[in-house]
Amino acid sequence: MEKYEISKNINGFNERLKALKTVINIDQTTEAISGYEQQMLASDFWDNPKIAAEVVQKCNDLKETLEEYNELKNRVQDLEEILSFNDESLLGDIADSISSIARDLEEFEVKLMLSGEYDHLNAIIEIHPGAGGTEAQDWALMLYRMYRRFAERHNFDVEVLEYQDGLEAGLKSVTMLVKGKNAYGILKGEKGVHRLVRISPFDSNARRHTSFAACNVLPEISHEIDVTIKPEEIKIDTYRSSGAGGQHVNTTDSAVRITHLETGIVVTSQNERSQIQNREKALNLLKSKLYQLEIEARQNKIKNISGHLGDNAFGNQIRSYVLHPYALVKDLRTDAESTNPQEVLDGDLDLFINAYLRYTESRD
Repeated sequence: MEKYEISKNINGFNERLKALKTVINIDQTTEAISGYEQQMLASDFWDNPKIAAEVVQKCNDLKETLEEYNELKNRVQDLEEILSFNDESLLGDIADSISSIARDLEEFEVKLMLSGEYDHLNAIIEIHPGAGGTEAQDWALMLYRMYRRFAERHNFDVEVLEYQDGLEAGLKSVTMLVKGKNAYGILKGEKGVHRLVRISPFDSNARRHTSFAACNVLPEISHEIDVTIKPEEIKIDTYRSSGAGGQHVNTTDSAVRITHLETGIVVTSQNERSQIQNREKALNLLKSKLYQLEIEARQNKIKNISGHLGDNAFGNQIRSYVLHPYALVKDLRTDAESTNPQEVLDGDLDLFINAYLRYTESRD
């Protein structure tokens, strides 16, 4: 890398850091940290452990943001100092540092975009195959695996709340809870219809098939949000769990299905060993869905949390995964694309997630 290119990159970094400084509002952030620390000194601070833990987390998150900003700023300043030595032998090391800073700066910028009211919450992901029988059900299973592998890459925990096997292969439906920092904010853009084009492994004539599956993403409602459900508003059924083996299967009627009578919303939980635990999980899921409806009605717009996905068919997809006759994954909202579908299906979604966050940020 030539010296002028290095200088150009450093100037670009400084411009981006200047913009980030405005976004962070260092004085306001420092004041907020001080306020949280004062709360933590109160003698009754831990009387409510859940609220206390959230205050501690918010304080630590703000501290981490300032630390990351200052670290990036110092790394860029170090590059400026090294460049000022006019030592040609150091240019190779500077080029390596520029690549590292560019990657870390982009990650930091994306992280700062996750400032929505619900972005910090865990994410609930529901996947349902479209029309097409076994082919669509297998595609739904592929998506389920993709999100599980994405979660593994980002050190998120995954808890399966409900899982129904397909008749011959794949799955009929799955609901899973992805737990981790900013899980909902990161995954919210995955909501929509996903389209697969491939040579079907279930077609003896090896013909090309197009399949659809719908993915819904909503935040797991925290205790801060009060959603009251009266016993007379719901119907509770129990049944025997079934699924892909392991923790999905129980030999007693421990699985729980709850129907909200007014809205017709149905939620299930079958992964826990006891009926009581499954009931609690299902109620929490129902609260998330009811709160979702409340927000939509109050703000009179669908885009806030989950919203209508459109028909689970052609014309409503957000992303296409083409395995044949060529290899391409393309997001139809952002135009982000990858020519390595296998890597994407193995959980490498950062390109698409980051592009969506930047896309929504530019529209706000």
